[in-house]
Amino acid sequence: MSDGVPSVRQSAETWESLFRAQVALMRRIRQDPAFGELPIAEYDVLFNLSRRPTGWTRLNELNHHLLISQPSLSRMVDRLEARKLLQKRPAESDQRGVELALTDAGRALQRRIGAVHVHRIQEVLAPVLDAAEMEQLKSLTDRISARLSR
Repeated sequence: MSDGVPSVRQSAETWESLFRAQVALMRRIRQDPAFGELPIAEYDVLFNLSRRPTGWTRLNELNHHLLISQPSLSRMVDRLEARKLLQKRPAESDQRGVELALTDAGRALQRRIGAVHVHRIQEVLAPVLDAAEMEQLKSLTDRISARLSR
């Protein structure tokens, strides 16, 4: 393994490996019975809202953390609001914008599914990676995310 600049082939193979690992992991995780109550994409919205320090976030800001289009997210938010799992309000800084937050029911559902979900993740990953390898993988993916978020 070289410490120099990776070749185009090495970059492509690394991307493919990362992508295939994510696909395999998501296929396993989606089988979790906890996602029978709420599809994983909708859970991801609740999870991301649960991580907001003020409890509120703008719709377009939330969209930066998800891999769906803005129109798809807007429809999903409408469904989650109809189920009383999140609430909307006009953005404080810009009345044209929309801010979102979890309702108490949304927070409770996110915590309930999340408690099962993290154990499922551990069941899937622990037999494959030891603690040091998990820390190394996390460090590498955090570095990729940080660099691409700039």
